[in-house]
Amino acid sequence: MSATRSNSSSEPVPVALGPHENRLLSDAITRAGAQLADLSEARALVWDGGPRDFPELPEQIRWVQLNSAGVEHWFSTKVFEKYPNVQFTSAVGAFSASVAEHALMMLLAGVRALPAHLEADTWRHVELAPRVGTLRDATVTILGAGGIGRALIPMLAPLGAHVIAVNRSGKPVPGALETVAAQQMNEVWERSDHVVIAAPATPATKHVVERHALDALKPHSWIVNVARGDLLDTDAAVEALRAGTIGGLALDVTDPEPLPDGHPLWSLPNVIITPHDSNPAHHRVPAFADRVAVNVSRYVAGQELIGTIDSALGY
Repeated sequence: MSATRSNSSSEPVPVALGPHENRLLSDAITRAGAQLADLSEARALVWDGGPRDFPELPEQIRWVQLNSAGVEHWFSTKVFEKYPNVQFTSAVGAFSASVAEHALMMLLAGVRALPAHLEADTWRHVELAPRVGTLRDATVTILGAGGIGRALIPMLAPLGAHVIAVNRSGKPVPGALETVAAQQMNEVWERSDHVVIAAPATPATKHVVERHALDALKPHSWIVNVARGDLLDTDAAVEALRAGTIGGLALDVTDPEPLPDGHPLWSLPNVIITPHDSNPAHHRVPAFADRVAVNVSRYVAGQELIGTIDSALGY
């Protein structure tokens, strides 16, 4: 089943926007050659909300553009099952540059011992200062070499880091020193200096970084998570930090989320936590508008859409 259509009529394709009006998104729809319409008359829907307030779709709707890259919460509400004849697309890749930049910032901060320096309230002699590392000649494994991973690889290259990309298929990723299929993932831990988690959240990726992986890493290894909190075994990671098995954690996402007051991660010195803001709203909306313009244009022209959700894969 495909949502693409042939624009055999001179009439603009009617596309609805919800749940609220947004000038950037409405402009994106019209500049792509479509016409804003009520949901009852539309052929497609651009949805800038979540699954809880998702509307009943009229029978003529054939495509829905969602505003999030991760869609695990949509699977849990059975929306895709309810509308088997509707093609849903996510915003995967639309926010990659912002999230990759955030991942790089956190990785550099950890490797360069920034948390310890920020805590300092006096000048320390070199022998008493925390050990500062470098990304030059370091091996950084990126779990989930999709949009975020592919955006991060060229950011790491000028710093002299070598990338091992892990993806589902094992198909080579441009810029990576090596690409490894997810089934062979256990082979990369001992060869990794640092790990960036950027994979989609599915039942198969829960705790993809678990105790075995943590034990195989190095005392200087930092783990950066910009995907979803449950891809990392939090309890095992806390134990690894306390034991000195790994160098630190840099988390934009946590499990649980939000991370409750009093959680051990708040008090450990080699942890960086940001409140899921690698893709802040003032960057997200313009980036989503660009994706909307591209996909609406493709839909109008009868071309393949970007970010098609595969129910079998879970993303």
